[in-house]
Amino acid sequence: MKKYIAIEEEVLARLVVGKCVEGRLHRDKWTGLISFKAYNRVPRVYRKNEMIKKTPWGWLKASQERVKRFSSLPKDISLNEKLLILDEENELVKQALIENYIIESV
Repeated sequence: MKKYIAIEEEVLARLVVGKCVEGRLHRDKWTGLISFKAYNRVPRVYRKNEMIKKTPWGWLKASQERVKRFSSLPKDISLNEKLLILDEENELVKQALIENYIIESV
């Protein structure tokens, strides 16, 4: 049994090039023909996070809506050393935020 499928020219052009086209097949209730409707997939465009400061144990970055902080500490140091490092990191990050605010407001 042969069935004919109605495909738009843009979809056919993508298929000829060898690209994959996602969509759905359906039967037109008026004509009875099987039609292919391609999904309109538009890739999202994200702005990269801006590096504000690189700290010895992590980084501080700014996105469009948030300020992100990351720290990574080794497990083989003592708890007291970890707490001291985190306190130092907090002071560095606070200073970086103040500097960034001053630079942006000028």
